[in-house]
Amino acid sequence: MVENRVLLRMEGIEKRFPGVHALENVDLDLYAGEVHVLLGENGAGKSTLMKIISGSLERDSGKLWVDGNEIGNLNPEHSQNLGIGMVYQELSLCPNLSVAENIFIGNLPKTKIGKVDWQRLTQMANESLDSLTLSINPKELIGNLPVAEQQMIEIARVFNKNPKILILDEPTSALSDAERDRLFELIRLLQKRGVGIIYISHRLAEIKMIGTRVTVMRDGKIIGTTIVKDSDENQLIQMMVGKNLEDQFPKEKAEIGDVIFEVNDLCSENEFEGINFQLHTGEILGIFGLMGAGQAQLARALLGLGSMVSGEVIIDNHLLRKHTPNEAIKHGMGLLTRDRREGLISMLEVPQNITLAIRSQESMSSLIKLRDEKKIADDYVKSLQITPPITDRKVMYFSGGNQQKIVLARWLCSKSKVLIFDEPTRGIDVSGKADVFRLMCHLANQGVGIIMISSEMQEILAMADRILVMRQGKIVAELDEGATQEDLLRNASEF
Repeated sequence: MVENRVLLRMEGIEKRFPGVHALENVDLDLYAGEVHVLLGENGAGKSTLMKIISGSLERDSGKLWVDGNEIGNLNPEHSQNLGIGMVYQELSLCPNLSVAENIFIGNLPKTKIGKVDWQRLTQMANESLDSLTLSINPKELIGNLPVAEQQMIEIARVFNKNPKILILDEPTSALSDAERDRLFELIRLLQKRGVGIIYISHRLAEIKMIGTRVTVMRDGKIIGTTIVKDSDENQLIQMMVGKNLEDQFPKEKAEIGDVIFEVNDLCSENEFEGINFQLHTGEILGIFGLMGAGQAQLARALLGLGSMVSGEVIIDNHLLRKHTPNEAIKHGMGLLTRDRREGLISMLEVPQNITLAIRSQESMSSLIKLRDEKKIADDYVKSLQITPPITDRKVMYFSGGNQQKIVLARWLCSKSKVLIFDEPTRGIDVSGKADVFRLMCHLANQGVGIIMISSEMQEILAMADRILVMRQGKIVAELDEGATQEDLLRNASEF
């Protein structure tokens, strides 16, 4: 039940970066007990606005009130002391520390002599994890956990501080439906306690599941706010992109040719086994599975990043003998990872990130001059509509969706014959998703073989020519066109 008490109010917020007016006269408020959904395309200013609230960015001008008290410029510590907690889209965990250490970092329990009380820490972590019904060993290193579990640990760390204002930036982007439902249960519990929640998401279906009000941003401005129960999906899309988006899944039928990629009896201990399939030129081959089915590990292993134990991977009749990433890339394979942090060098600028794959091929790297590298980057920034269209900027300063496009540009630049898209639309807005799907179709029409791994059933059913379903590390079904969501779930689930 939404209270009348205003927890947060922002008026006339302005923020500029070099060459970019990131926020322009933004007004936003948040009531106790509501979930205020914030929508907008990548680069619309959502994350910038939230970073101002959380204290990690200073506003240039404008006013901000928390619980009726006007607040000057914030820093993260001050923001936390005011009861503001934020779960960022890009995880900020320490991979070499344990789950328990990450949850209570900066507030570790101490013994009487000032040393860390490890027994008490484990107990506190178990209590925190139990409150989220998470079955995770608190002593496990974060770096050993899959992205979905890391996301839940990030959420647990913020929840542990009992915030009265909670900001969630794409919290379900790496979660299964079951984990999402568990998170929503917790959000509803917090609502009953009077916590106000700002919820950023690109998944339009989630808005009516969890939202109270929805505000749309575009180009750093507030376009409008409406009650969720009165909102219309098409209207929200039009507000986000400034036009009607007639086709969210622009599938084009490509001519499917000869086998370009083959996997024979691929096995990896405790991850997957007996994987066999072929991919043809011009084909989009979908791989679907519930969380933990092994599809994420398979994607990495195909490029030589995982711990493949046995089996064969063949690209264009060439057997990968060493099966290292360098050998796979050299013979025409690329991987768009689900975790952007693995695919980007955040401190480098756009051109160096885009040409990274072809620079790794020794015979080609000497041919790239700085001027050519800049021209290559400019072309991809324009064709992929990366915003802001500035190449002499470190990629860490781009929004999540635009970072995803920069990784995609790298593999387009490498002229790959086989491209693996692992959750390609994670954290991308509806317009950006349509752009990615168009590019996939364009590549397929050029004869590229595409493997699309996705947990979004609607997307994979719309885009894939064939779908392989995984369960417990094995391919258990192959579905052709005409498959339904029920077909996917029936094969992916154990009954």
